[in-house]
Formats: sequence, structure tokens, C-alpha cells
Amino acid sequence: MTVVTAQSRAQLATTISLCFLVALMEGLDLQAAGIAAQGMAAAFNLDKLHMGWVFSAGILGLLPGAFVGGWVADRIGRKRVLMGSVALFGLFSLATALAWDFNSLIVARCLTGVGLGAALPNLIALTSEAAGPRLRGTAVSMMYCGVPLGAALAAVIGIAGFSGGWQVVFYVGGVVPLLIVPLLGRYLPESAAFRHGQQSTENGTGLWHGLFRNGAGSSTLLLWLSYFFTLMVVYILINWLPSLLVGQGFTGVQASWVMLALQLGAAVGTLLLGALMDRLPAWAIASLIYLGILGSLTALGLASAFEHMLVAGFVAGLFATGGQGVLYALAPLFYPTHMRATGVGTAVAVGRLGAMSGPLVAGQMLALGTGTAGVMLASAPGIVLAAGAMFCLSLRRNKLAPE
Repeated sequence: MTVVTAQSRAQLATTISLCFLVALMEGLDLQAAGIAAQGMAAAFNLDKLHMGWVFSAGILGLLPGAFVGGWVADRIGRKRVLMGSVALFGLFSLATALAWDFNSLIVARCLTGVGLGAALPNLIALTSEAAGPRLRGTAVSMMYCGVPLGAALAAVIGIAGFSGGWQVVFYVGGVVPLLIVPLLGRYLPESAAFRHGQQSTENGTGLWHGLFRNGAGSSTLLLWLSYFFTLMVVYILINWLPSLLVGQGFTGVQASWVMLALQLGAAVGTLLLGALMDRLPAWAIASLIYLGILGSLTALGLASAFEHMLVAGFVAGLFATGGQGVLYALAPLFYPTHMRATGVGTAVAVGRLGAMSGPLVAGQMLALGTGTAGVMLASAPGIVLAAGAMFCLSLRRNKLAPE
């Protein structure tokens, strides 16, 4: 028994470590467009509305990637799909750096998003299944903190001054994932559930039935609502905050420092809230997260001094991205093993709709002259809805947690 336990712990550590590396690169690429926005806009002569489409193109690709990636993984294995998705977003991150006009930029960002979207539900499923129910929240949070740390790495590249041009961040985001793929093939364990023959054989009709049968329908809809509005706010911050800060009179380097503070706060929040999820009542975590988001959005909209903006950015990252990490740890609890990647993938896909609409809405509002405060405060109603949905989910958590 001791040998088995040691092997299980070693497999869990290996799974978390390798999935963390992928999450690190995912976070870097998700932040890359926001960090490179000023140089990208100048290179292709793009206005704010066009930049909104550049941001949203990457998120648009996340939508089919998350849905199809989860569905296919429940049939052929998490590991295979993860390797393919990492290779895909690595290649098209390089293609982003080599884009020659607005249209090629849009296509490259969209296909990068497909790879990123397919990776995330498999990162969550692999980590969740390796950890088991008792450590699921902590393990998923440890893996997912790679996303904000990767975004922080992108901010560091921005602070360094882009000596090689705006393309540097995309070169890093392309080459490193391609180097990770062989490591996944050699060392990443496949999900034990898949190895033991629990893969799904349901068709498309059975898929939708599986998401809504046996009392799972309300949980599915509540997950979708929480994911939609939480990711809407997270992606407004990721994509537009650097440009908003520059528009307020801050320098590009100061904006990158605020983004670094936001992503460091996100890493701390992901780990802290994930650990608290395994120890405190879920309703308390939900209340803490969304009250923190509302407070930090207000501070970002009203702060004027650079020091105050740094603190507001850190707190926004702690609660907004940290809360997103809690949602990712929560979703696997509501689906059985043979539907887990599909269930998580559909929730992530719906969240990507919110993520895609956020930058577009913010771009339209800025074009109308609402300013930073208007963008931040307009996000509040959606956060209230997400808070209500997550609170209801927290009440159902213990009743519907599968093995």
C-alpha cells in the first residue's frame, strides 16, 4: 500500500508540474496581446475598435477549442489532446509575430485561441483526477497559478522595454510550448480514469443529455452564468487595462508594472483561495471573492496616483483571477469521470463567450468616451449575477460531488 501511495504522490507531483508549465505559457499568451497592444496598433495602424477585434479574435478561438477539446479528450484521452493543443498554440503564437496585416493577425490570434482553449479543460481534468476529491481544490489551484505567473512574465517582458519589438512576447510564447510538448509525451501520466476504460462513448445528443440529466441541469446553468460574467471582467482587465492606464496619463512602463501587480495578485489569490476552498464553507469563499472584485473594480476606476493603482491592480488580480481559479476547481465536482472534461470544457466555452464580449463592450464604451471609470463600474451588474450563481453552486457542492 505504501508503494502505491508513493507512486500516486509522484504521479500527482509530475502532473501538477507539467500542467503548471503549460498553464504558464497559456497565461503568457493570454496577456501577450494586451502587453503588445501599443506596438501592435502602431505597426498595423489600428484604432481602439480594431484592437478590440484583435483581442476578441483570440478569445473567439478559445470557445470551440474548449468545447471540442474537452469532448474529444473524453474519447481519446486527456494527454493526447493536451499535447496537440500545446503544439497548436505554440505554432500560431509564432505566426502572430510573423503577421503581415490586420487579417493575418486576426487569423493567427484566433487559431492560437483554439489551442489555448483546448488545453485548459484538459489541464483541469488531468490535475483534478490525479489529486482526487480531498485535494482537488488545492491541486487545481497550484496548477492554475501558472496562468497569472505566465501573464506576469509577459508583463516583465513589457517592463524590459521590448528591445526586439512587440513580437518578442509572441516568440517566447511560441518557442517554449513547442519545447514542452516532448516533455508531456515522455513524462505526463494519462488520466487513470481513461486508462481504466472510463472514456465516454456518448454521441452529441447524449452529451447534452449528460450535462442536464439527474439533477445536473441547474448546476450546469449556474456554472455557465458564473463563468460568463467572471471571465468577462477578467478579460477586460487582461486586454484593456494597459491601454486604459496609458489613456489616463500613465507611461507604458507604469502600465506594465500595474499589470505585473495584477498578475502577482492573481497568483497569490489562486493559491490562497484554492487552499481556503478545501477548508472554509464554499458560500464564504463566494462572498469573499465577489465583494473583493467589486471593491477592486471601483478602486481601479477611481484611483489616480500610481501607487494606489498598483495596490488596486494587485487586489483586482487576487480576487478576479483568483476567483476564476476557484471556479475551475469547482466545476469538476459536478460531473462524473466519463463526462468531466466535457462538462468542464463546455463551462469554459461559455465563459469564453463572456471573455470575448468583454473586450468588445469595453472597446465600444471607450469609443463613446465613457473612460476607465465607466468601463469598470459598468462591469458591476454582471459580477453581482456571477456572485449569486456561485453562491447557489456552493450550496449544492456537497450534494453533487462525484468520485
